[in-house]
Order: sequence, then C-alpha cells, then structure tokens
Amino acid sequence: MISLIAAIGKNNELGKDNALIWHLKKDSAYFKETTLNHRVVMGLNTYLSIGSPLPKRTNIVLTTHKELINDENIIIYDSLDKLKKDLLNTREEIFIIGGASLYQAFYSIADKMYLTEIEDSQDADVYFPKIDQNDWNKKIIEELEENGIKYAFTIYERKLK
Repeated sequence: MISLIAAIGKNNELGKDNALIWHLKKDSAYFKETTLNHRVVMGLNTYLSIGSPLPKRTNIVLTTHKELINDENIIIYDSLDKLKKDLLNTREEIFIIGGASLYQAFYSIADKMYLTEIEDSQDADVYFPKIDQNDWNKKIIEELEENGIKYAFTIYERKLK
C-alpha cells in the first residue's frame, strides 16, 4: 500500500528553497508517529534537507547521484519505474515523504494520503499535486492550532472504482 504524507498550505504549498514552510511541533510528532517502523521514500533534495536517515525507518532515496549519499543504511534507486514496480509488489504500507516530483509521480497510484492541511498560504516554490476530491474519501482526524496557525490532520482514502 502506497501512502503519501505531507503538510500543505491552502494552495498546496509544500516548501521553499528546499525547506519546509511551516514548523509545527505537533505535525512533526504526527509525521514521526505515523511513519515509524515503515519504509519511507524520498528524493535526493528531501534527503539532503533532512540531513541524515530517519531513525527506526527504512530509508529509500530515488537519485541518479549516488555519490552524494554516504550511508550504507540508505537504499538507493536510480530508476523511478523500478522503484514503482518494487513498491507495488508489497502489502506493507510505504510512505512517500517528498519532494514534489515524487508526490506527483505516486499520486495516481497512492492508496492513501496523510495530509496536514494548514489554513495558511505562503510563498512557495514546490507544491503538492492538485487533489481531485471526487477520487478520495476525506476524514478529519484532529483540528489544531499552534502559534496562531490553524491546521488539521486529515486522511484521504482512494475511492474504489
């Protein structure tokens, strides 16, 4: 099962200058709790922005620049097609954690999305794919406010066709 997990603004903003726009403590804790003990898949820029492998998770990085990763604990793929094929052949939940091009590549085959929907809009240079509400069942898990910013943890499950 392929799941996307992200924090997005009103206009699907993800980040700017290879960094997250919002830094919400409860969102960070939710991300950690949700992805712990799972495989997490990311692009090179996301990996470099995090700075090290995420603990207690199997870290997978899609990149053609293997020389930029100096950690033997990272699983590296250099082919999106091979990565998709391998991930579609598993029953376990796998999390796509960014960046924008990986969200775009996996959006059409994702089974589930864990989105922190932030009631704010900021300048961004990367965006989450446009969500077609007709394809998903949306459930709000929890509504929160932190530093004057309102946001909600939501889960989208793909409707059966």
